Amino acid sequence: MANGIKLVDRPKRWQTPFGPDMSDVDIDRILASKPFSSMDQDKFPASTSLRDIIRFDARIIRAEPGQIILREGEYGNSAFAILSGQVQIVLGDGLPPNLLGRSDDKGKSYAQAFAQLWQNNKHAEARKLQVNTATDSENQFVVLKDLNQVFNDYKCAPLPAGQLFGELAALGRMPRTASVFVDQPTKLLEIRWQGIREISRFNAEFKQAIDTKYRENALRQHLQATDLFTHAPDEAFEEIVASTLFETHGSFDWYLDYKSGKRTEPVIASEGDYPDGLLLVRAGFARVYRSLGSGQQTLTYLSAGDLYGFHEVYDQSQGKESRLETSLSALGYVDLIRIPLPLLEKYVFPHMTPPEFRLRDHKNKPLENNLAEDWLVYNRFINATAAMVIDLDSCVRCDDCVRACASTHDGNPRFKRHGKVFDNWMVTNACMHCIDPVCMIGCPTGAIHRSAQGGEVIINDDTCIGCGTCAASCPYDNITVVEIADGAGRAVVDPVSHKPIQKATKCDLCHTNPGGPACVQACPHDALFRVDFDTINPLNKV
Repeated sequence: MANGIKLVDRPKRWQTPFGPDMSDVDIDRILASKPFSSMDQDKFPASTSLRDIIRFDARIIRAEPGQIILREGEYGNSAFAILSGQVQIVLGDGLPPNLLGRSDDKGKSYAQAFAQLWQNNKHAEARKLQVNTATDSENQFVVLKDLNQVFNDYKCAPLPAGQLFGELAALGRMPRTASVFVDQPTKLLEIRWQGIREISRFNAEFKQAIDTKYRENALRQHLQATDLFTHAPDEAFEEIVASTLFETHGSFDWYLDYKSGKRTEPVIASEGDYPDGLLLVRAGFARVYRSLGSGQQTLTYLSAGDLYGFHEVYDQSQGKESRLETSLSALGYVDLIRIPLPLLEKYVFPHMTPPEFRLRDHKNKPLENNLAEDWLVYNRFINATAAMVIDLDSCVRCDDCVRACASTHDGNPRFKRHGKVFDNWMVTNACMHCIDPVCMIGCPTGAIHRSAQGGEVIINDDTCIGCGTCAASCPYDNITVVEIADGAGRAVVDPVSHKPIQKATKCDLCHTNPGGPACVQACPHDALFRVDFDTINPLNKV
C-alpha cells in the first residue's frame, strides 16, 4: 500500500487456469487422444498454442455413473470432449424436472435481502479483492439414483470416447437442447467456449466439423420441433433434412455496425419476386416491409419460429401465379430455414384447412402502432427480454429505483435513469438480457455469461479482468467499466503499471433477490417495469 492506494496485480487472460490441477502429464495424454491427436500443433501461434489452450481453458472431470453433465434448457459456456468411457444423450421429451434437480443460483432469502440495507459498503465500487478466483458455477452435477429405471422409461443414445458434445449451445449462445448423463466411470475434458473458439481459428478441420454438425443437428432439431411437420413420419425427416436449406443473412457481428451508427439490412426477399420456398426463422431477427411511395412501410418483424411467404407458396402450389406481397431484410443477422415447395405439398398442405394458410404469416406480431414498431426495430430493442421501460408521464423523478438498485448491489447502482425516448416512454440504459447477448462475444475469461437457472446475463466479478470487451460490444451502452476500491475506499492499483484495476458492471436483474428486480419493486407510482417486446409492447398504447 502506498499513498492511500491498494496495490493488486492486474488479472490477465490466462492468469487463472480453468482447471488449476491440470498437469503436463494430463496435457500430454489429452493431446494424444481424439480429437486433438489429429491437430497440427504447428498451425497454432506461440501466443495461443494448443497446449496452452488445453492448460488454461480446459479442465478434467471424472464423472461417476448417474451424474448428469448437461441439463436440457439450461445455458452453458463450455463444451465437453469424452476422453474415456461414454455418455448417454436423452432423446425425445427428455427427463422430468424432478430427476434433473435444477441447480441453485444461491439466491438470497427475504431476511438476507432485507439485511443488506445495513450491510452495504459506504465506498463506491468497493470489492473484497477476490480478483483471481476461478469461475466454477456452470456444472453442478445431479445424480440419477436408478439408471435401470431411466433406461426403461426414457430413450437414450450413447456417445463414445473421442466425441465432442455441447459445443453448439456454447458457441451459439443458446440453451442446451438435451440432457446428458454418464452410465459408467467416464473422464471428460470440459473446454470453455473461448478455447473452442481459439481451436477453430487455427484448425480448419475442427472448424469444418463443428460447422457441419451445427448445420445438420440444428436443422434436424428445429424442423422436428416446428408444428409444420407434425404429421410427418419419423422416417420422412431424412428426406426433409436432405432437401431443406439452412442459410444465414447479415453479420454475426452486427453490433459493430450498429455502434458505428450504421443500420445495414441485407435484403433476403423482395416484393414482387416469385417465392422459391417457405422461410422459417431459426434465430435472429428480420423485418417485413412493403413499398410506400418512394419509401418503405414496416409491417412487422420476425423472430425465432416465425414464417415468411406461407400463403404465396400455397397459392403457387395451387397453380396460381403468385408473387411475394412484402419484402424481407435481415436485422443484424438472421438464421433461416428455407423449405422447398415439394416438401410442403407432401407433408404440410394436405393436413391443413384453408383458414390456416393466411394465419400462418406473421400471426404472432400484429402491428398496432407503426411508428412505435419502427422505432423499436430501428433501435434493435426487439432484442430485449427484460428492457427497463419508464412511463415518463407517471415518473416523478424521485430516484427510488436508483436507490433500490444501489441497496441491492452493495451501494452501487447498476443502471442509469436515462435512455432513448418515444413519446412518453423511455427505454432506460439498463441491461436488457438480450435474446442475442453479443456482449458475451470475445470475453477472454468467460466472466460474462448466462446464469444456469434463469438465463440472465451476469458478470462474475472474480474473473472479470476489466478489459472492456463486453462494454465495447454492447450495442446499447448498458455495460460500464469502473475503477474499483478496497473495503476502506482505497483505489486498487496494479503495482507494475500503476494503473487502476477495473471491472465491468451492469444490471443483473437482481437474479439472487427473492422479490425480483429491486427497481420495479421500489417504484412508488408503478411507472417502471421490465418488458419483453416480443410478448408485450407498451408503446402501442400511445
